[in-house]
Amino acid sequence: MIKKLDKLILKAFLGPFIATFFIAFFMLMMQSLWKYIDDLVGKGLDFITIGEFLWYASASLLTLAMPIAILISSIMTFGNLGESFELVAIKSAGISLLRFMRPLMWFTILLCGISFMFANYVIPFANLKFKTLYSDIYYKKPAFDLKEGIFFTYIPSYAIKVSKKEPDGKTIRNVLIYDQSNPLQDNSIIAQSGVMKSSDDKKFLEFNLEKGFRYQERGNTNDSSTEYIRLEFKEFKKLFDLSVLEKQTTNDSIFKNSHQMLSARQLSKNIDSLKFLDDSLNKQMYSSINVSMHFTSMKDSIWKNIGKIPALKNRKKLFPDSAKNIIFDRTVAIANDLKNTIQFTQYETEGRLKNIRLHKIEWHRKYSFSVACLVLFFIGAPLGSIIRKGGMGMPLVVAIIFFLLFHLLGMFGEKFVRENLTTPFIGMWLSVIVLTPVGIFLTYKAMHDSQLFNKEYYYRTFKKIQTLIYNIRKKNPSNNNI
Repeated sequence: MIKKLDKLILKAFLGPFIATFFIAFFMLMMQSLWKYIDDLVGKGLDFITIGEFLWYASASLLTLAMPIAILISSIMTFGNLGESFELVAIKSAGISLLRFMRPLMWFTILLCGISFMFANYVIPFANLKFKTLYSDIYYKKPAFDLKEGIFFTYIPSYAIKVSKKEPDGKTIRNVLIYDQSNPLQDNSIIAQSGVMKSSDDKKFLEFNLEKGFRYQERGNTNDSSTEYIRLEFKEFKKLFDLSVLEKQTTNDSIFKNSHQMLSARQLSKNIDSLKFLDDSLNKQMYSSINVSMHFTSMKDSIWKNIGKIPALKNRKKLFPDSAKNIIFDRTVAIANDLKNTIQFTQYETEGRLKNIRLHKIEWHRKYSFSVACLVLFFIGAPLGSIIRKGGMGMPLVVAIIFFLLFHLLGMFGEKFVRENLTTPFIGMWLSVIVLTPVGIFLTYKAMHDSQLFNKEYYYRTFKKIQTLIYNIRKKNPSNNNI
C-alpha cells in the first residue's frame, strides 16, 4: 500500500519530470531538424512528409531525453522540498533519505525498463523508416522553382532560363531552353514571352511560347552533310515531364540488416555470425597459402635442412642456368599471389571487425542508456537535497553540467570504440563507470547532511585555515624573515 509520504514525493516529482522531458525532447528534436534542414529545403515536401520525417528522426532522441529529464526533475524536486524545509521535517521525524527516495527509485527503475524496451523494439523500427524516408528525400530533386536569370537544370536533358517572371507567376519573358538529350547535337528554343502552367495531374509542365525560334541540328557532327535548321514560330507548346522531380519510394528491405535497425537479440545473433565468418576467412587464407607452399608440410622436405647439407649450401648450383629465369618468374608470381591473398584477407578482416564493433556499440547502447537513468537519479536526488534550491536557477545549471559530462563521456567512449582504441564495454559504459562513484559519493554526503554547496561552510573553513597559518607564523617569527 502506498503511504502518504510516497504519494507526496511522487506527486512532487511527476510535474517537473513531465515538463522537463518534453522540453528536452523538443530541444533535441529542433537540433535534429537543423541538422537536416539543408536536405529538406527546396524539395517541395508536403507537411505530412516533413512531420513523418521529424517523427522518425525524434524517436531515437527519447533515450537521450529520458536521462536529462530524470536528472533535472530529481534536482528540482528535492531542491524544492529542501527549500521549503519539508525535507528537514521528514528527516527530523526519523525517516532516512534513502527511505524517502525509495518510491522515486522504483519509479526510475520502471523508466529504465521503459527506456530499454523502447530502445530495443521501437527505435530500430523508427530508424529503418527514417533511413528509408531520408534516402528518398536526399535523392529527390528540388521542386520546380524557376528563378530569373538562373538556369534550371534538374529536369534531365534540359536547361531552362527566363529573364523575367511577371507577378502572376505564370507569364515569363525572354525564354531560353537548351535541349541536351543528344550531346552531339545543339538544339535550343528562344522565345520573347510565354505562359507556363501545370497539367491537371501535376505530372507535366506546359510552356506556351510566343514569337520565337527553334534551332535544330540534324545528322552526325562528324559528317559534312550536317544540317542546321532555324524555324520561326508565333506560338509553340513545349511539355516537360515533372515525374522525375517527385519523391521516389525505396523498399525498406535494403536497410533492414543494418546494425541500427536490429534488436539486442538480433545484434547478438549477427555478432556470432560475423565472428564465425571471420574465422572462416582466416582458415581460407591459410588454406590458400598452403596450396602455394605445399612443400612446407612435408616432413622430409629438403628445404628445411638445405643449409645443413654441404653439397646444397650453394643454392645457385641447384638449378641449371636455362631454368633460372623460369624459376625466378614463377617465384615472383607465387609471391605476388600470396601478397594479394594476405592483403585481401586483411581488408576483409578489418571490415568485418569494424562491423562487429558497430554491432557491439548498438548492443551496449541499449543497456547503458537505460542504466544511466538510474545513475543520474542518484546524482540528481542527493544534489537537490544538498543544494536546497528549487526552481530553474541553480538546479538547472548543475544539471546541465552533469548532463554535459555524461553526454561527452558517451561521445568520447563511442569514438574510442569506433577507432578501436578501447573495448566496446569500456567505451559504451564509460559515462556510467565514471558517474557511478559520483552518485555514491553525493548520496553518502546527502545522508550525512553535508554542507558541500554551502558557501558559508567554505568561508568558515577558509577563515580557520587563515587563523591557523597566522598562529604558526606568530609562534615562529624567524620564518617571516625567509
